[in-house]
Amino acid sequence: MSTSSDVVTIRLNRPDKRNAITAAMYTALADALIAAEASAAAVVVLTGAGGAFTAGNDLQDMRDNPPVGDNPPPVRFLAALTGLRAVLVAAVDGPAIGVGTTVLLHCDFVYATARSTFRLPFVDLGLVPEAASTLLLPRLVGHQRAAELMLFGERFDAATAANVGIVTAVVADGTALDQLLAERTAALVAKPRAALRATKALLVDSTARTVPARLVLDRRVLQSLLPPAPDRAHEAQ
Repeated sequence: MSTSSDVVTIRLNRPDKRNAITAAMYTALADALIAAEASAAAVVVLTGAGGAFTAGNDLQDMRDNPPVGDNPPPVRFLAALTGLRAVLVAAVDGPAIGVGTTVLLHCDFVYATARSTFRLPFVDLGLVPEAASTLLLPRLVGHQRAAELMLFGERFDAATAANVGIVTAVVADGTALDQLLAERTAALVAKPRAALRATKALLVDSTARTVPARLVLDRRVLQSLLPPAPDRAHEAQ
C-alpha cells in the first residue's frame, strides 16, 4: 500500500501467481481499506502488479484456510470495501478473474487496458459467485446478460466489459492507464472532500430506496455539509 494525504494505492503483489488472493492477503486488504477510510482519503486505487489484476482466489489456500465462521478474511475485506466512503478506482491491466471481476462491481470507476480479460468461472468450479455479484451484476447489465456471463463463465475482453458497463474506459496500454489514472485521481482530489465522500456514500446507500426516503436522506446529508447559520448570513451580506 502506498499513501498520500489524498490518494491511497493498494496493489496486489503476488505476480508469480498472477496475484491470486490468499486468506492472508484478504486480511491485509481489509486492514489497508480500514486504514484508508480512517485517513479520510479522497481516492483509493486498487490495482495489481506484474501484468495481472488478479487471477481470483488461490484455490489451494482456500482449501487449506476455508472461509468459515461469521467474519473470515474475505468477509472482513468485503465489509471494509462496501463501507468505504472514499472514491474507489480500479486500474486493471491483464487478467481479472473471479473476485477480480466481482470486486469491480463495487468500484466507482474501472479503467482497463485493451489486453485485460475478465471471467466469472464460479459455476465451473462448483461454486456460486461472491461479493453480492448476483445482485449487482443484473442491476448493471440486465438479467439475461448477467446470466450469460455467470452461467457460461466464458472469458470476455475489455471492450465487452466496457460495453456492458463493468469498465468505465479502456486505454491502449499500461502507460496510457497510468496517465489516465493520474488525471482522473487529480480531478477527484481537487473536489471539496466532504462533498465528494458524502456523494459517494449516497450513491451506494441501500437504505433509502424510494424517492421520498431518498429526498429525506439527501436533505439530511446536505444540511450536514452547510456552514452554521451565522456564517451563511455573513456570506449573504
